[in-house]
Amino acid sequence: MPPIMDLPKIKKTIRIFAVAQGALIALLIFMAVLFQQRLQLLGRGEQFMSGVVAAFVIELLLFYPIFRFAGKEAERDFSLIGRTLNQEELKSFTKQKRWADVIKMAVFGFYFIFILALKPTTPTLVLSVIYYSFVLTIITYLQCYNFAARKRSKGLGNA
Repeated sequence: MPPIMDLPKIKKTIRIFAVAQGALIALLIFMAVLFQQRLQLLGRGEQFMSGVVAAFVIELLLFYPIFRFAGKEAERDFSLIGRTLNQEELKSFTKQKRWADVIKMAVFGFYFIFILALKPTTPTLVLSVIYYSFVLTIITYLQCYNFAARKRSKGLGNA
């Protein structure tokens, strides 16, 4: 059985995550402008910065758990470089990967259900905070994974 993970594959993942971050940042800026315009039309333009600050505070609260989670995922990926796994190790790896995917989908699902549960009359400020924190959570995960993977890559001397 060929190795599951190799350094070029991890570097490719880092590049893909970097492109995704760029797209998400562009989307975040675009939506921030739309939310700001909407709040100004409603005569509540001063609430825009309140929404940005609230999303930033939420992201600060979520940063450490995201950082640890992404670091563990990068460590798991690097632990597989150049190894061929026996049946038991492959089963363990698959289980770890599955749980990580379940956690990511649960977070995504939480935000998705939360947004769907909002009524059409929900204030724009609340919707903007939810949206900002959702996109910032994804960006934070991608950035933390890239940071941990690059750090680990440099530790191997393969920067």
